Amino acid sequence: MRENSSPSSHGVTVAEDGSYLAIAANGQTSRFHAIWLRDNARDKETRSAANGQRLITLADIPADTRIDSVSRNDNTLSVRFQPEDKTTVFEIDWLLQHAYDLNSEREAGWINNDIELWDTGLSGNVPTADFDAVSDANDVLLQWLTLVSRYGFCKLTGGPIEEQAVLKVVDLFGHVRETNYGRFFDVRAEVNPSNLAYTGLGLQAHTDNPYRDPVPTIQVLYCLESSAAGGDNMVVDGFAAVKALQRENPDWFEVLSSHCARFEYAGSETVHLRARRPMIELAPDGELTGVRFNNRSAAAITDVSFDQMAFYYEAYRRLGAIIDDPSMEVTFRLSPGECFIVDNTRVLHARKGFSGNGSRWLQGCYADKDALQSTISVLAANSAAQSEKHYAKQ
Repeated sequence: MRENSSPSSHGVTVAEDGSYLAIAANGQTSRFHAIWLRDNARDKETRSAANGQRLITLADIPADTRIDSVSRNDNTLSVRFQPEDKTTVFEIDWLLQHAYDLNSEREAGWINNDIELWDTGLSGNVPTADFDAVSDANDVLLQWLTLVSRYGFCKLTGGPIEEQAVLKVVDLFGHVRETNYGRFFDVRAEVNPSNLAYTGLGLQAHTDNPYRDPVPTIQVLYCLESSAAGGDNMVVDGFAAVKALQRENPDWFEVLSSHCARFEYAGSETVHLRARRPMIELAPDGELTGVRFNNRSAAAITDVSFDQMAFYYEAYRRLGAIIDDPSMEVTFRLSPGECFIVDNTRVLHARKGFSGNGSRWLQGCYADKDALQSTISVLAANSAAQSEKHYAKQ
């Protein structure tokens, strides 16, 4: 390693062959390859100033790219690359935020720090917001959506008691995902239901539509009538259930995450949906990214060997028992004008059985989590920009 000769470059060193540079900060050293730096240059020839999208391909960058020199000015680094003889500027804070020189050894099933696991202990403090407040104030909307992202579900109260109000909820952060059920659907007892959800039967905690690929990642259920006895809503943190299974028997976790289950739904002559995915979904680096669990839509499992099938069912049964355990559930009753939103890749929802007397009418719809996360990012960036302007005036 060679250290840049400029006194202002203290803490920044460059490899002798120019293949990478290293930044020492907060007791930790982060290294960045020359090719990575060049690919992530922020100059106007590399990135669009309007939208930040890359203007060049990797083929436009020489394969033998190396760092020729580095100079530091406060919180920026000017890096000159060869053989292009090109200089570009990086913010040190940006580099450290995107550092990848980390310990890559992670236990399968690791969870992002922004996610908080929960069980029945959350019952007395269900994350909730007011419909008018989130509609009128971006800071309140940001707080509510952040709760949805953190806990995987949230209630909304004080909404209008009118048909299709559920669509107004989605309008707060994204767009409705239309399916064969339409833009929205009614959940109430029917004489000849096309889905068990349209009966008074209780339903085991489940994720919705596991037979789709991809699944709708957000679901909203909005109450319009609620005078029937029973019918309370219930949610279970699927990630917490999976982690409990893993702690009890890592081999159960492994067999459910490494073999595909199959899901199927044929609700009419024109609809026959199928998907083949594990009940426990992991990213290639082991991050826990999703749970698909729905006994009503489970098809015959054929992707597990004969030698493994009995053990697979043992793990499947145990996961179901954890999900059904009252210690895992948070139960609440919706009144007209109230709704709840769930991350359908993580949180399972259920319904207690209800009687034929009185009425219970919910309307539901689907949306996608990418829009919700996008709205969080935009609102957070706008809030930070406003705070900077405020402090700048003082």
